[in-house]
Amino acid sequence: MNIHASLICLWALASGVSAQGLGFTRDNSTLVITHAGKPLGTFVPANPETPRPHFANLRAPGGTQVTRNQPPVPGQDKDDHATMHPGLWLAFGDISGVDFWRNKGRIEHVGHTQSRIDPVTGIFTFGTESRLLSPTAIPMGTLTNRLSLRTLPSGHLLIWDATFRAGEKSLVFGDQEEMGFGARLATPLIENNGGVITSSTGKKTARATWGQPADWIDYSGKPDGTPAGITLLASPGNFRPSWWHNRDYGLMVANPFGREAMRRGAKSAVEVKPGETLRLVFGAMLHDGPGYEPTQAHAEFLRAVGPHKP
Repeated sequence: MNIHASLICLWALASGVSAQGLGFTRDNSTLVITHAGKPLGTFVPANPETPRPHFANLRAPGGTQVTRNQPPVPGQDKDDHATMHPGLWLAFGDISGVDFWRNKGRIEHVGHTQSRIDPVTGIFTFGTESRLLSPTAIPMGTLTNRLSLRTLPSGHLLIWDATFRAGEKSLVFGDQEEMGFGARLATPLIENNGGVITSSTGKKTARATWGQPADWIDYSGKPDGTPAGITLLASPGNFRPSWWHNRDYGLMVANPFGREAMRRGAKSAVEVKPGETLRLVFGAMLHDGPGYEPTQAHAEFLRAVGPHKP
């Protein structure tokens, strides 16, 4: 299906709702997502402030907001990195020398694809096609995102399946802390406000987990006595396990690229040659309520993504 036909398809599916409670409406290119008729979050393919795909104002099944307000609320949230940490995102501080993390390069939205809610499973799937542009608008390559959202016993599971394709020149992913799949936690959940970071290896705190390898990291708090948070999950099918860039002010990032930056070895450069692709798959479990187990969430994630190649 070409992009024009895909956009017509999305227009026809400008809204939808499943028997299991997920729904969406279309506001221009933005998707407003709901659960049981209440806000779950928004997906933004790109905007002038943050010119790359991201999710904002995400909520767990019980309604607790688990990502920082976007934009940050004065007097309630710190406003640092407001356009770099929009909620949940995939971004890279160095692709062929261009900084897409700090929004120096632009991921231009071309169109939506595959937006539907399965009437049997209730799984919401959608996709985007984008172009990677340099600061002078030179095309560098393309990005195809295949995204899905489903409600499972552990919470809302969001899967981000991204494929980068190089253009006429190679795409070279460099070596920085700011490379990969990131989340900025809601202010009441952060470590500085009593939240807890837990690694799949059993380590805790931002300091102890920073730069360490892990299959997943959970960042949770109890703002009103009820646990809530986000578990980020890295697929074992990625080209390399992830190290983690975690901060006590609410940031966590799964980073398979920053080997030297994360003090795990020699400087890394991952080349995608012209016409070739690189695939990355990550997950985010949005959860609230007692009894949550990240290990169960990880098992649910692995069943959902299945085996895949980079």
